[in-house]
Amino acid sequence: MVKYIKPKIIAEIGCNHKGEFDIAIELLKLAKECGADVAKFQKRNNKELLTEEQYNSPHPNQSNSYGDTYGAHREFLEFSLDQHKKLKEYCDSIDLEYSTSVWDVTSAKEMITFKPNLLKVPSACNNHFEMLEVLRDEFKGEVHLSFGMTTQEEERKVIEFFEEKNDAKDRLVIYSCTSGYPVPFKNVCLLEITRLINKYQDRVKAIGFSGHHLGIAIDNAAVAIGATWVERHFTKDRTWKGTDHAASLEPVGLRKLCRDLNATYTSLTYKDSEILEIEQVQRDKLKYRK
Repeated sequence: MVKYIKPKIIAEIGCNHKGEFDIAIELLKLAKECGADVAKFQKRNNKELLTEEQYNSPHPNQSNSYGDTYGAHREFLEFSLDQHKKLKEYCDSIDLEYSTSVWDVTSAKEMITFKPNLLKVPSACNNHFEMLEVLRDEFKGEVHLSFGMTTQEEERKVIEFFEEKNDAKDRLVIYSCTSGYPVPFKNVCLLEITRLINKYQDRVKAIGFSGHHLGIAIDNAAVAIGATWVERHFTKDRTWKGTDHAASLEPVGLRKLCRDLNATYTSLTYKDSEILEIEQVQRDKLKYRK
């Protein structure tokens, strides 16, 4: 049986700040104003994460590149540990939860030093067990993990890895996800949420939905079938240079998403009496009588 919990909404800023700290602060302010619960960035140690060939190769889409090579592009968009601390401090000052995805061992070890409540494992790195071990054994907060481009056997191994330390049920949040930018509706596969609930609801802390689609209509369906976390990319302007902007929500979209998901959750109840008080007036006035 689905356990309905008020959904929490993550505005994934990621690298949509274009490498500019002031834009990152502005996006945090906007995310809070829109009603998001969490704002999330990304943290990479690019020379650890990428092979030498990947680091020195051109960006696959030069129009989105911020450097002559893919490595230079990634370094341009990377914030330092000190900058991430300042982002968390700003989040704390406006009562917005700070988080970041971590992509490698060094980044994971760095991010846990200032004790965020949750860290995210992106779909691309959910098979990086050396990094998962750091998050499982050295981090005390929640570990959120996406299952995009992941086989069901790989899912099972991740769950069992956290269960080795009895951590899955108390700390692990898993996300249904299709990795693409943007993802057409036919490939979102929302019923994967139902599959994860049926298979893992009693073995993990929660199950969420990480959407890379356009618009906000189907996120309500995700909550209706049991997702308790909803993550969407967030930007100020979808026409900005960068890979993720096209699959991101602008402030108007995020504001409506937060409004609608909270409305959907509020509506997910049974009647507490056969005739509700709001209906009784209409029943007295309109119900057919012989």
